[in-house]
Amino acid sequence: MKTENQHTEFKSSFNEAVIETLCAFVNANGGKVYVGLDDNGNPVPNFSVGKETIANWINEIKNKTQPSIIADIEPIFIHGTEVVCISVNEFPVKPVSFKGRYYKRVNNSNHQLSAMEITNLSLQSLQLSWDSYPAHGKSLEDLDIHKVNAFFERVNSMGRFRLEGSWIEKLHKLKLVQGAVITNAAWLLFAKESTGYNVHLGRLKTPAMIIDDKMFNGTLFDMVEETMRYIIGQIKVAFEIKGMPTQRTEIFEYPLPALREIVLNAIIHRDYMSPIDIQIKIFDNYITFYNPGMLYGNLTVADLKKDNYQAIARNKLIAEAFYLTGDIEKYGSGFVRIRKGIKEYPTMKMEFAEVASGFLWTVSYTKQRVSLVDDKVTDEVTDEVTDEVTDKVTDNQELIIQFISENNKITTQILSEKVKISQRKIKENIAKLKEIGLIERIGSAKGGFWLVKNQQN
Repeated sequence: MKTENQHTEFKSSFNEAVIETLCAFVNANGGKVYVGLDDNGNPVPNFSVGKETIANWINEIKNKTQPSIIADIEPIFIHGTEVVCISVNEFPVKPVSFKGRYYKRVNNSNHQLSAMEITNLSLQSLQLSWDSYPAHGKSLEDLDIHKVNAFFERVNSMGRFRLEGSWIEKLHKLKLVQGAVITNAAWLLFAKESTGYNVHLGRLKTPAMIIDDKMFNGTLFDMVEETMRYIIGQIKVAFEIKGMPTQRTEIFEYPLPALREIVLNAIIHRDYMSPIDIQIKIFDNYITFYNPGMLYGNLTVADLKKDNYQAIARNKLIAEAFYLTGDIEKYGSGFVRIRKGIKEYPTMKMEFAEVASGFLWTVSYTKQRVSLVDDKVTDEVTDEVTDEVTDKVTDNQELIIQFISENNKITTQILSEKVKISQRKIKENIAKLKEIGLIERIGSAKGGFWLVKNQQN
């Protein structure tokens, strides 16, 4: 018998936990619950199915879910013992609730959806995206006509789509305007004033020692360029002098095309219903990129490690706009180009994961670095890291410091929920951070607060 996984669950008896799991399955990719098996998949003693049992189960599942789940239930034999298999398919209209709560199957457990996740799942089910909805309280007068026309010029020069007519007619063709009402996408792309969505950047020596701090806010195309200018201004660059007449070649510390792809991904695919900022932190030998919003649809981290995954756009109109200007490719080739750029720096690596209601990228390299010059590999030793604490702090510990900085009375339970690791792991990481002198507890466990030490901001 299989073990419990994303599509399989074992239950020793029929109860409301079974219905909760069925609800989680229909909100994901479907699955089967085997009733009459223990956690290891072995038949439990004294399990029996009465004459009216299956009919009663069908009615209970139907009555306690909304929209109603109609499950397929059949008795089967495992190791010569009768058990019951309850199977459901992915529901076409999501999300489905159980007793007013919403769940989705993640790996081998049921994840209760937040209000934001419920909204995202509903939009995805209806094949709609948040950016296609009207921008509340905004009109055509709130758009910068110069930015709009500059966008049209880029689109027509790129040649992927030909736009003709008045500027309002062009916006209608791209579905960025509906009647006299502008969409959220149009507001984010062409607003006259601040949109309220930020990119927060910093140059740090350690997670708690900030050297420089910037906040960019503007239209999405502008934020991409401002962000890249800041990153380029903070990273190292070497110069190779060769040839006659003398030619100078710039060799940047990181592959700029790959960094640009990551920035584009963060800005285009972030969850704009989240109030959290995009956060980019530049350390001595690594950069982290955090954008709010877990992976969209059924896309997984494992899928992103392959080159043939199916791209799904959370913000369809925004993605279309960046595609028409040539900033991105439409069918999810960004990860392929990022990996290609990283490979040109042999000691560099990229890691990514879902963490704390968002997506975290880390691009790093070892101290003994190698760069490619004229197709030949040459050694280039980087500066020693002046503060070894940087090497000791993990991504989870960095997040813990961040959340403590935002709320110095935060509990380990809340930290566990935000960082998405167990409370035991939270306590172990806190002990490590206290040991290396980055945080300190002031006062009692219940009435005290946390102090982040050496923070220069």
